[in-house]
Formats: sequence, C-alpha cells, structure tokens
Amino acid sequence: MAEEKTLSSQLIYDGRAVKLRVDSVLTADGRETKREIVEHSDCVAIVAIDGNNNVLLVNQFRKSVDRELLEIPAGGIEPGEDPVATVRRELQEETGYLPRKVERLGGFYSTPGYCTEYLYLYLATDLIPSQLRAEDTANIRLVRVPVGQISNLITSGSICDAKSIAGLFTFLEYQKSLG
Repeated sequence: MAEEKTLSSQLIYDGRAVKLRVDSVLTADGRETKREIVEHSDCVAIVAIDGNNNVLLVNQFRKSVDRELLEIPAGGIEPGEDPVATVRRELQEETGYLPRKVERLGGFYSTPGYCTEYLYLYLATDLIPSQLRAEDTANIRLVRVPVGQISNLITSGSICDAKSIAGLFTFLEYQKSLG
C-alpha cells in the first residue's frame, strides 16, 4: 500500500460548514508535495420510501452550482449525535415525515480526492407526518417519485448529484436482493 506521510499541516480557513487545510506530504516515491484538504463533518444520506412505493426527494437551490437539484434528503451529523437520530431529524426538517423504521444500507466518501466527508446511507420507511422547522429548509420542495422511475431520472440527468445517484442505486440493488 503506497501511503503518504504528512510532514506538516496548516489550517487556511475555518468556516461554519468547512475547514480548509494544506498538508505537506512525502509521497511513496519520495517526492514532497502539497495536498489541499476540505474538512467536513460526516453526514447522513436518506432514501425515504412512503407507503405508496414513492421515494421522497427534495428539490433545492445549490449556490455552488447555481441551480436547483433533485436530491435525496441529507444532512450533517451534529457532534455527539447518533447517525440514526440525524436521519430522523433531517427527514423531519426536509420532508415533514418521521420514519418509524430506519435501516443502514452502507456508506461512502463524497469526494475523497480532497474532502474528509463520509456519508452514512440509510433507508427510511413506515413514514408518518411530523414536521420540524429549521431555518435553512424553507426553500426545499418535496417531490414524490415512483421507485420505478428512479433509474430514468438518473440516466436522463434529472438527478445529477453523486450522493443521490449512489444512494438510489444502492437502494435499487438492495431492493433486488429482497426478491
């Protein structure tokens, strides 16, 4: 395994959502180089399925790409918070539903080339109406999509963010494994 040895690390930016550091590293072949690392807290990504076999998606504007995206609900894990508690909180805030059943489907790094964020992927079912208000969710619009349309939304580009694609394809494979 070719690992890199960190020689030094400098914090460049410490913001509300992210930190940016620059690490000087020694590569396996003996070269010294720099790595820019975005530090981001771990998150949950949620595939929520209602009683009519619809997946609950959220449509929201993302400034980083200057457009609205259709996504699975997701959010940051607060310090000391259990990921399942985060699933319940985030789903209530973004969709107005509380899951009675939460099941871990896996997880993945969002952008390991430069970011520390790990996403825990969960399936949320047996949903009941239960609204939680959060200041940053006012412009999120709930979109229900039949599970059978998910692949088409991904291949057409209507769903184009990595966490949603990874989460939904993982769910579809999980669903196939059930028979």
